[in-house]
Amino acid sequence: MSVFGKNYSAYYDLLYKDKDYKVEVDYINEIITKYSKRSCKTILDIGCGTGKHLKCFKDSGFDVAGVDLSENMIAEAEILLEQAENLQCSKASEFNLNKKFDVIVSLFHVMSYQTENLELEMVFKNVYDHLEDGGLFIFDFWYGPAVLTDPPVVKIKRMENDNIKVTRLTEPFMNPNTNTIDVKFEVMIEDKISLTHDVIRETHKMRYLFLPEIEQCLSNNGLKFIDSFEWLKTNELSFSSWYGLVVACK
Repeated sequence: MSVFGKNYSAYYDLLYKDKDYKVEVDYINEIITKYSKRSCKTILDIGCGTGKHLKCFKDSGFDVAGVDLSENMIAEAEILLEQAENLQCSKASEFNLNKKFDVIVSLFHVMSYQTENLELEMVFKNVYDHLEDGGLFIFDFWYGPAVLTDPPVVKIKRMENDNIKVTRLTEPFMNPNTNTIDVKFEVMIEDKISLTHDVIRETHKMRYLFLPEIEQCLSNNGLKFIDSFEWLKTNELSFSSWYGLVVACK
């Protein structure tokens, strides 16, 4: 099944309406200030979705660019950012914006969607090609030791607004020999106006990663590992750190 297909993207922002994008961007900006040895004015978001992170980066003074696999999400980002320039629908491993950036970020576990070693290598190579010398590469991911310590479980999430009610069932299936998880989504939508119902089913294959393989993959593609943290914190990764963050540079 498709990942973030047309129908799913229509309800994406509602499902994540409680996500505080500004807090996350403020956190990333603090990391940029701490680790960058150059003035940072341009930023690229790989897997930018509907542009919520980019809007916050733009408001904080960056010239922004974004790449996403979903045409519908790129269309939403163009509206939100009031720009079409430097927004491209493409895979993380294949985009080409013909320019370099001071900072490249990839959030919301985009790297964990790279389920094959070759895919991850290709993304890191593309990052290298689009990063200025001394530029930073910052990304989050599913941290393997924590995933294995506290495996994912079935979850139900319910959100609604004035027009629709959305219920999402998330059912994970672990594949221990490939360090991946098949995350099956069933999204049930109730239209409050027309009183109609719709069901969307998608499967997202996700990969949990370990620091040694990340460091090796970065090194293979000319990038240098700098540091790692628990997401939205500054402490070291641990067995309870399901979401990790890596800072690297060119």
